[in-house]
Amino acid sequence: MKTFYLPDLGEGLNDAEILKWHVKIGDKVKLNQPLVCIETQAAVMDVPSPQAGIIKFLYRLPGDVIDAGAPLVEFVHEIKRTQTSLESIIGNLQPSPQGLIHEIILSTPQNHAPAIKALPAVRAMASHLSIDLSAVVPTGPKGEVTLEDVKNFSQQLDDEDQVDVLRGVRRAMAVTMMQSHDEVVQATLFDDADITHVPSNTNLTALILSAMVAAVKAAPNLNAWFEGKCLERRIFKEINVGLMVDTSEGLFIPVLKNLENKTQAELENMMRLFQSSLASQKIAPSDLHGATIALSNFGKVAGRYATPIIVPPMVSILGIGKMGEEVKVVDGQIAIRKIVPLSLSFDHRAVTDGEATRFLASLINHLENPNI
Repeated sequence: MKTFYLPDLGEGLNDAEILKWHVKIGDKVKLNQPLVCIETQAAVMDVPSPQAGIIKFLYRLPGDVIDAGAPLVEFVHEIKRTQTSLESIIGNLQPSPQGLIHEIILSTPQNHAPAIKALPAVRAMASHLSIDLSAVVPTGPKGEVTLEDVKNFSQQLDDEDQVDVLRGVRRAMAVTMMQSHDEVVQATLFDDADITHVPSNTNLTALILSAMVAAVKAAPNLNAWFEGKCLERRIFKEINVGLMVDTSEGLFIPVLKNLENKTQAELENMMRLFQSSLASQKIAPSDLHGATIALSNFGKVAGRYATPIIVPPMVSILGIGKMGEEVKVVDGQIAIRKIVPLSLSFDHRAVTDGEATRFLASLINHLENPNI
């Protein structure tokens, strides 16, 4: 018998969520056969079997979060199959890992709860509705749970507000936001850029990326990571911009890398490829790590200004608000101008006011004069 532990996930990832088992108790598996589908902060992936053998026990259920290094699967080495020997080794096979685990829980000496009385049809309905029969108040004879009890309980759940345990990307987002709140000393600057003279067919996101590259060269301390425990700052030569992308599953941050020497045309091409990858959901896990500075284009939906949240260990994030026409005074005359609202958040432990303002001034200058 051998226990297989969840291997190191890499990229500083400490845990993963079980999405789906590809095997069940009693299955005979081959080396490298997919065992389970998991989701980390970076990606969804299958974990392959480290050996051939028979599945004796599955330690987690779908929806569980498991730490790297925790037990995942128990194996029995493959043997010649006979009814007697197989049953003596793996016991009474269950149809699913959930069934086996629940059977063990109900049979342990520490659990003194009475057995649940319910007909098979009642149990089938409860299973179909994902209802735990132990939570249903029985009204049948001798404490039996009836079909009507299950229906009434289901109706009560439907009438209540939805309560979800955060999983996957949304859980990772919550953890990151709590880390930022606990660790970062955040400040935010607000200003506007006048892009009236920018051609209408310009890829504005690519233009903003180009402006960020120019701003980093003027104030390189904003393109950095900061380690608060040892007060260590790492300033990067490469410029890797993490783009905040809002999805139904939560916020994730794909990274456009090595932008420091890209031309405007190259940036526009990168954005086209990036948008195609987003549409087809084919972003590689490696493209979700390594951001040195971040960009949030929240104004595509609504909002002029914000206080974008910094994702540690980065020290800055630029927010782009909702663009629009405004009445401005230009050379003493009233004029209609196209304005981009800007919000720059920075970690005041690693970045000074002067550095942040020089970054923002350079960014605005490049947006307003893209051909300089």
